[in-house]
Amino acid sequence: MESNCVQFLQNKTILVTGATGFLAKVFVEKILRVQPNVKKLYLVVRASDNEAATKRLRTEVFEKDLFKVLRENLGEVNLNALLSEKIVPVAGDISTDNLDVKDSSLRERMQKEIDVVVNVAATTNFDERYDVGLGINTFGALNVLNFAKKCVKAQLLLHVSTAYVCGEKPGLLREKPFSMEEIRNKNGLHLDIKIEMELMKQRLKELHEQECSEEDISLSMKELGMERAKLHGWPNTYVFTKSMGEMLLGNHKEDLPLVIIRPTMITSTIYEPFSGWIEGLRTVDSVIIAYGKGALKCFLADVNSVCDMIPVDMVANAMITAAATHAGGSGVHMVYHVGSSHQNPVTFGEIHEIAVCYFTKYPLRSRNGSLIAVSNVRLISTMSMFSLYMTLRFKLPLQLLKLIDIIYPWRNGDKYGDKNRKINLVMRLVELYEPYVLFKGIFDDKNTKSLCANQKEEESKNSEGSMFDFDPKVINWGDYLTNIHIPGLITHVLKK
Repeated sequence: MESNCVQFLQNKTILVTGATGFLAKVFVEKILRVQPNVKKLYLVVRASDNEAATKRLRTEVFEKDLFKVLRENLGEVNLNALLSEKIVPVAGDISTDNLDVKDSSLRERMQKEIDVVVNVAATTNFDERYDVGLGINTFGALNVLNFAKKCVKAQLLLHVSTAYVCGEKPGLLREKPFSMEEIRNKNGLHLDIKIEMELMKQRLKELHEQECSEEDISLSMKELGMERAKLHGWPNTYVFTKSMGEMLLGNHKEDLPLVIIRPTMITSTIYEPFSGWIEGLRTVDSVIIAYGKGALKCFLADVNSVCDMIPVDMVANAMITAAATHAGGSGVHMVYHVGSSHQNPVTFGEIHEIAVCYFTKYPLRSRNGSLIAVSNVRLISTMSMFSLYMTLRFKLPLQLLKLIDIIYPWRNGDKYGDKNRKINLVMRLVELYEPYVLFKGIFDDKNTKSLCANQKEEESKNSEGSMFDFDPKVINWGDYLTNIHIPGLITHVLKK
């Protein structure tokens, strides 16, 4: 007997945006592996045409190690046949009306066939240009909603947001939709998304009229995004533009069922399709790797603050379960926090201890082949103390250069700029991370816990076991970080 989720996916046509992203890849792979009888997966990627989209999906998605289990199970020929039959590459851009699908016959076919729309596309740079953040994270979400409304069979829009849309609020943070009307800044002024868009356009127009260079325009747009975010109570452009995207979806959803998934920090796979797969350095991973490379002696972090992490395969399972539960529902507007801080918290202090043990036992090697010795990192719990430490220990920026290299790749060979530049970059990096390493919020997951319990009860009735588990209580953080996540980073990111 198949689980509800597997049954739900059968003969479904699903649109997925941001298909080359880390989470979207895992979501697509899971569907193809557990339900090869899915009808069609329309995968939207940025590309010049559908041929370029096909090539991009092949190189950035299907040829990745993530698909090795499917490849081993089916064989290369059968996997290619499955992909050819089920996958429809779509060159598009969510920041444009109709997702920028220029082929009218393809667009019409999509709008006749699609059952479920899944929006995973986003720009996740903390200090993104304001025009780009608004285009993708805010109005891009609205464009996806408007496209979903044109799909005559659409049963659901599932939108992936982030738990950190809450801003920097402490305490227990509920799973509830945003209302733009409730948002006031510190001066008592209401947030108005239309005004934000007009401000951005006006600034961009002024910059072009002044004939500013592209570099200056980009810098000015980044500064504007951070300025507007902080004015309205968010720490950075990323979470501010994502929160406004949620607001637009809530205001314009009408009768379309809407599910918002808010994951916390997404980490490597814990179980499926195999343990430890990850792509790129994600938030806290940059710090872990910099430490292992001997580049980190000091960092801003509260040892008692919870670092809310969740494996990517659990997020994909929650997405599929939520879609199966709410598709076709009446008046649905559900929010799910998918994280670990409420039921199974791990602190930055505990992560530090685990990393020290790991790299002491399994040290990385330097370029000349020698083993890299690590020692305890000095964790400083306030920004003022960190700034003081920087002043007293001027060599600190040199110790952090490698960390900067990891997160901000250097351009034009300018790897070792002047001392002030080094200090400014270190401080900028620390300021971007500050809201998360000193975060005092805990994400309530009452809705997600209930969803998970219902799924477990359903799966207990069939003989296939747990196929869609996303219960954070099962994670043993010491075992996961030591035997799965850090080795996964070394294998798949450092390629060692």
